[in-house]
Amino acid sequence: MRVFVASLATETNTFSPVPTDLESFKESFYAPPGEHPATPTLCSATHIICRERIPELGWTLIEGTATWAEPGGLINRQTYELLRDEILDQIRAALPLDGIVLGLHGAMVAQGYDDCEGDFLTKIREIVGPKVIISAELDPHSHLTPLRVKQANVLIAFKEFPHTDFVDRAREVVEITIASIRGEVTPIISVFDCRMIEILPTSREPMRTFVDKIQTIEQQENVLSISVIHGFMAGDVPEMGTKLMVITDNDQPLGDELAKSLGMELFSFRGNTRPPYLTPDQGLTLALRVPERPVIVADIWDNPGGGVAGDSTIILKKLLLLKQQNVAIGTIWDPIAVKFCIAAGEGSHIQLRFGGKSCATAGGPVDALIKVKKVVRKAVQSFGESVVPLGDAVCIELAGIDIILNSNRSQAFSPDLFSNLGINPLEKQLLVVKSTNHFYGAFSKISENIIYIDCGAPYPSDPITNNYKKLIRPIWPIVADPHGLEHQTAAAKDTVIGDTNHE
Repeated sequence: MRVFVASLATETNTFSPVPTDLESFKESFYAPPGEHPATPTLCSATHIICRERIPELGWTLIEGTATWAEPGGLINRQTYELLRDEILDQIRAALPLDGIVLGLHGAMVAQGYDDCEGDFLTKIREIVGPKVIISAELDPHSHLTPLRVKQANVLIAFKEFPHTDFVDRAREVVEITIASIRGEVTPIISVFDCRMIEILPTSREPMRTFVDKIQTIEQQENVLSISVIHGFMAGDVPEMGTKLMVITDNDQPLGDELAKSLGMELFSFRGNTRPPYLTPDQGLTLALRVPERPVIVADIWDNPGGGVAGDSTIILKKLLLLKQQNVAIGTIWDPIAVKFCIAAGEGSHIQLRFGGKSCATAGGPVDALIKVKKVVRKAVQSFGESVVPLGDAVCIELAGIDIILNSNRSQAFSPDLFSNLGINPLEKQLLVVKSTNHFYGAFSKISENIIYIDCGAPYPSDPITNNYKKLIRPIWPIVADPHGLEHQTAAAKDTVIGDTNHE
């Protein structure tokens, strides 16, 4: 048996001012065939699991390119087509194949392509024919389209948000692929459209119990996998929104029934899944009252993991006005400021303009005399088993506040973001991180005091005002009752009254 593995992934914020090009992929992660490192990345863990499993079966593994760009704006058309065709050529050269395992994201959008993954899977299917098993691991913050379901045999998304289970889900994808190639199972995909878009952190209720429930259901006969596609509200594409996906062993009726019942249960959670989001003034006032240290303050919408720049200075400027010290901020993206600091050298004091440059809602630049405390070339942070590049980075000090400036956009995943730049996170009163929820898994281990601040920008965080142009169906909260539940309830009451009158 012959199995091919490759990865092509990014998350596209169609509202973002940050374009995505070939350099964006190579800057974040690009591994030609056979050069994937021994550690997994968020969207290429399938490489590592295939290396573990396929050779031990006596099968042949052919590795293709693996590449990932930090979330950003639209991919230019030439970049998408170049990377897509690179992998398609590798597939042609690897024929004949029995299986293809892909690491995708699911929210990739390029100029002229609203459904990059659907296009990619279609072209793969045209090359390999109908009998080859095509499988993919997805990020739940994606857009599940009918085209992808039609062309793939197996689609499985991470269950956890924060995505602490990406290696486990890669193992699940590979095992079901192996069983499918052997003819032990026949995967059938069922999908229910929940007709909503919401933030669904699994680190809190009700999603924690819901994920535990679907994992229990997966132990039932003929149920192979259940995935919640959260959706990605910053993607203006026709199929944006939350969906429930069930894979059964050749039991479409069971899959359809489960997808609908679980999907409607998920719909019932709408409006009750997010943690409390506070204004900057409310959040900082509350944070500064907590005696224990550190307090984690999350700047949730200036999150590079959602495709924005991550250079907002709104919270920093609030802290400066409050004359707060013993605070660390990670990070503010500013490659030019990083270069200036590196040129000046550690220990130097320089006049620096940094941050707030990406858009009108980023808070505006800070102009100040700062100290360069630490310079780290090719800095990194960890995310589970993965290593995340920050590019060249520096720690600067301004009025008692330590600020990490980085040259590769990245959200905060782990406290080693700070320690790798010479900051002891346990000694700080406040740690300000740019992340919506991925920080939670690691930072919650060093502090129970977590405060979420909504600065109102720059991420398009309100579906009601996001002005979608391509959305093709009603979804909550844009439409209050997209399933027509009130109409169904009224009709049921009318039926009961009519029956009573008839009697």
